[in-house]
Amino acid sequence: MAWDFQTEPDFEDKLEWMRTFVRDEIIPLETLDLDYDTFRRITDPMKDEVKRRGLWAAHLPPELGGGGFGQVKLGLMHEILGQCAFAPAIFGNQAPDSGNAELIAVGGNDEQKARWMQPLLDGKLRSAFSMTEPGAGADPTLISTRAVRDGDEWVINGHKWFTSNASVADFLIVMAVTNPDVHPYQGISMIIVPTDTPGVNIVRNIPTMGDLEPEWESRGGHAEVRYEDARVPYENLVGNDGDGFKLAQQRLGPGRIHHCMRWLGQSRRAFDMLCERAVSRYTHGSYLAEKQMIQDWVADSAAEMQAARLLTLHAAWKMDQVGADNARVEIAMIKFWGAKVLYNVIDRAIQVHGSLGYTTDLPLESMYRHARAARIYDGPDEVHKVTVARRILKEYKPAEVPTEHVPTRRAAARQKFAEYLDQATADL
Repeated sequence: MAWDFQTEPDFEDKLEWMRTFVRDEIIPLETLDLDYDTFRRITDPMKDEVKRRGLWAAHLPPELGGGGFGQVKLGLMHEILGQCAFAPAIFGNQAPDSGNAELIAVGGNDEQKARWMQPLLDGKLRSAFSMTEPGAGADPTLISTRAVRDGDEWVINGHKWFTSNASVADFLIVMAVTNPDVHPYQGISMIIVPTDTPGVNIVRNIPTMGDLEPEWESRGGHAEVRYEDARVPYENLVGNDGDGFKLAQQRLGPGRIHHCMRWLGQSRRAFDMLCERAVSRYTHGSYLAEKQMIQDWVADSAAEMQAARLLTLHAAWKMDQVGADNARVEIAMIKFWGAKVLYNVIDRAIQVHGSLGYTTDLPLESMYRHARAARIYDGPDEVHKVTVARRILKEYKPAEVPTEHVPTRRAAARQKFAEYLDQATADL
């Protein structure tokens, strides 16, 4: 199957506008300590301009208010948006709202789309995805939160954490066991739960390496949530009973493409800082750029980023061609490779800046702390490596004698070409 990542010239024009807009209008906001209302006053006109240019909520099809760009084009867009944490929200495709909108678009009924998805796309509602539990992270089959049907309602009990955005969300999409008598792949469902539902207790935003003192309001952190006899209508079930894992894969596959391309945007920004420092800093008789060790860092970073970019675009292209289910190896591969590249490039950029790189006078220290999480969220590296290895190894069969065993191959070759070998011997 031929690979083709080509995009149209007019789309490249859109990307060029995005590069300029993110660089000149959005990235400067990083340096300001703004309250939520001031931030909204500044960014709402930016959102209007994004909408005017047809780039708002680009992850959804046109009939749902999106651009219908497909994963390759979305990937290229997220590479630009990844340069700044504020950019995705200004373009209407920030996590977890973008993934939740996709989930409702795929599995929700018309009423759910009108009540929850459309206001989410319009920026009038915020959402959270409540899956991870203290005892069920890398292995979601261990989810223990229960949703029991009681007449026309679900009664939900359980303990979640790292429910990103929950403290500012209007509703949560909760993964819960609805049928404990079957395998979790068939017994877990997704249910929409408004955050003001009695029994929904958002305990705290969890301090992390990336956010040591998370704010409660305006900016969502990673929340711990307890569901204690929380009751919601039965109609809040997304899709069918037992569809939880199927819907999760449809949500998480595209999300990983977007994560990896955003990481490339961060990597490129760190790489640019690395190279600028290398040609600017003079020490021990020469510029850093003239020292072979720094040249090694530059070359390794460039090669790793290019490899990550091509791996990710190929995974995106394959998703566009044959769907996420048939691109699981490619998606898993980019997740652990992209996270490694992100971390490596930022680490080298800090090192080349010395003590300056360790300070908050540059964005590198914050980028570094946030980059560490990339190897954990949406599945840790180890789980994705196991997925890749298992699927690859299924294509191989055991052999008592190695296929490439030279003596065995030589005997077979002699038999195959016996006529020619006999003739050659006779001609001696």
